[in-house]
Amino acid sequence: MTTGRILNIPNILTLARIGLIPVFLAVAYWPPAIGIAEHDTDMTRHVILTAIFVVAAVTDWFDGYLARTLNHTSAFGRFLDPVADKIIVCTALVLIVEHYSLYTDVLYPHLGKFITIPAMIIVAREITVSALREWMAELGKRANVAVSWIGKWKTTIQLTAIAGLIWRHDEGMIYASVGLLMVATVLTIWSMIMYLKAGWVYMKDVK
Repeated sequence: MTTGRILNIPNILTLARIGLIPVFLAVAYWPPAIGIAEHDTDMTRHVILTAIFVVAAVTDWFDGYLARTLNHTSAFGRFLDPVADKIIVCTALVLIVEHYSLYTDVLYPHLGKFITIPAMIIVAREITVSALREWMAELGKRANVAVSWIGKWKTTIQLTAIAGLIWRHDEGMIYASVGLLMVATVLTIWSMIMYLKAGWVYMKDVK
């Protein structure tokens, strides 16, 4: 059953997730800002940032679970949930790229490009798939580009990698997180190809 209520519990959680984004940025950039060399060992900031990101990731799963369990699905929720996901992921990726690019030569030799390039691919994929879903929705075929198991694995690994890169507890965590980010990037490309393949059936028939 689909409900027409906008302010149901799942949608409130989704809105709260969006509300965490300015909090995330405030913690990241409130002086002394993240990434400034003399404060680079300030792990408290990174732990707080990681906690905010993890809470956002958990609410992503929880609002979907509640929507299905309580039958509180809505058109607004179907629109807002993926938007919230993409905003928080892209915000975190930009922050990570900024930090690791600024200090790649000092703290993380040759590491910057292994974060920047995957981040670019992930953001490009999100834009492409969002555009494809919007176009398929206009054709009444949105269900044909529903989330696949590859997309779910991609999201899980991607969120884990981002959390590790934000926390950066030690070098082992950093390099493990970069490895996970590379795996997520491969799954990102794979899932995008699957989405485009599903949409191509309808693209070639549109005049």
